[in-house]
Amino acid sequence: MKKQIVILLFVTFCGGCGSSKLAPSGAPASPLAAFQGEGPIQAVATVGMVGDIVRNVGGEHVTVTQIMGAGVDPHLYRATRDDVLLIMDGDIVFYSGLMLEGKMSDTLIKVGRSKPVFAVTEMIDESELLEPEEFKGHYDPHVWMDVSAWSQCVDAVAKSLAEFDPVHAEDYKANAAKYRQQLAELHEYGIKSIGTIPVGRRVLITSHDAFNYFGRAYGLDVLGIQGLSTESEAGLQRINELVDLIVAKNVRAVFVESSVPRKNIDALVEGARAKGHEITVGGELFSDAMGDAETYEGTYVGMLDHNITLVARGLGGDAPATGMQGKLSHPEGAGE
Repeated sequence: MKKQIVILLFVTFCGGCGSSKLAPSGAPASPLAAFQGEGPIQAVATVGMVGDIVRNVGGEHVTVTQIMGAGVDPHLYRATRDDVLLIMDGDIVFYSGLMLEGKMSDTLIKVGRSKPVFAVTEMIDESELLEPEEFKGHYDPHVWMDVSAWSQCVDAVAKSLAEFDPVHAEDYKANAAKYRQQLAELHEYGIKSIGTIPVGRRVLITSHDAFNYFGRAYGLDVLGIQGLSTESEAGLQRINELVDLIVAKNVRAVFVESSVPRKNIDALVEGARAKGHEITVGGELFSDAMGDAETYEGTYVGMLDHNITLVARGLGGDAPATGMQGKLSHPEGAGE
């Protein structure tokens, strides 16, 4: 029976999902019975940013297995049969929501009928979510780029774990408070560091529109070559428009992304240089995936510390080369 269920779910995964607008979370929380097994709880998380919250809030009571690792683009990711087995074997499942995991959202909702499945964005106030005009009918899923907004997801995870495992509810609450304090400090670092960029240089150009929340939170004019999803294609007209803007605004650096091919950024640089404007690749930012596991950049705090520091320094601002905590592995990024 389990094998038949796995095959059915695998087919559903590969079939993708519809285009109708979902609620902010993508699905309601699963009102299922509390955990009855022996700890630690086996939690499954789709992406690194979600897994990092669960690890910090769950502490010693939760073991987290992550489906998508460093450099993996969740917009394009297709789950394997092993991924489906992993979800079926887990005690509780956490995902981002807001259509980030577009090709597996429907299946996560279906699994939620038989086990706890939670979208961590479910408690974010809709007024804080962006709905770009070109993506009408869907919210921008890249909320983690605004540390203050993403920190609300910590409460969603703490609440879900406390309801699922009430015996350790106070531990989850304490862990969540400690983690939110770390995120508050990170957010302040972002405001301070990006604020040192000269006003006329606060233009951030990246591979795709993953940084709109980042721009809103820290005062940057953000432009992506591709749209919100990396499934969209960047046309020649779009690249030419951005080349003209780079020259007109005297932009000195553009940035590649760890989970998106850099060919379009290279085309921008070549186009600008053809018009006599010297520009560099300021480094590689983390967009839809964190850094390698077991590294500082493989944590959410490290991921955003890296992005904030690299952008601030690349655009002419003042930030310590090794970041907020002096832990950045490659403080100068992956520039040319």
